[in-house]
Amino acid sequence: MGLNIYAKAEDLLGIEEATASLHALYLELLAEHGVPEFLDVGCGRGGLMALAREEGIRSFGIDLSPIMVAATREKGLDAECKELCDVTGSFDALVAVFDVLNFLDEQELEHFLACAAAVLKPGGLLLADINTLHGFANVAEGTMSAEDANRFLSVDAAFENNELHTRFTLFEKVSETCWEREQETIVQHFHPMKRFRKNAHFSLVEQHSLSLYDRDDKTLLVLKKRS
Repeated sequence: MGLNIYAKAEDLLGIEEATASLHALYLELLAEHGVPEFLDVGCGRGGLMALAREEGIRSFGIDLSPIMVAATREKGLDAECKELCDVTGSFDALVAVFDVLNFLDEQELEHFLACAAAVLKPGGLLLADINTLHGFANVAEGTMSAEDANRFLSVDAAFENNELHTRFTLFEKVSETCWEREQETIVQHFHPMKRFRKNAHFSLVEQHSLSLYDRDDKTLLVLKKRS
């Protein structure tokens, strides 16, 4: 999965409002379930962790992007650049915000859930949002572009065979007469609910339909570690 361009140009994607809405929902669920400490997988720039700190909830973040981890640490938060299965310790809850599970194919998802269960305390919770089929086929698919004084970003997304292939092309200004071009493709996978209902490591205890960009384009899951 490509991470470099996304980390460099995330601010051009116009997802701030959607991210804030998701963070508010996660905070509400963490408070509702009385979670004192959580692991944020794919923590990004530490936005949710910073909000949780204000509410007295402890957190630890991991992300595969060094750029994202550095930004999180600049906020005075604890984060490392590592895979979930390399995490040591035990947590009351684990969160995977904004499509993290969709970046995994079916086999990788099963591996992720096994690793998640390994770092959760007995009865621990996994909170994650996934795109619905409508969210992929009718909302995420398409093209967009954005720019500022020193960057131009083009995004082209196509959904086929339950996979969304998104090509990011970034031009960065090097001098008045020179721009550098970088391109990468990110693949996301649609996951039917049966993969969570019939999982060996977790039981599905809550399922919330979300309308982030369009009606019912995402589902927020609350899973509980099996005994």
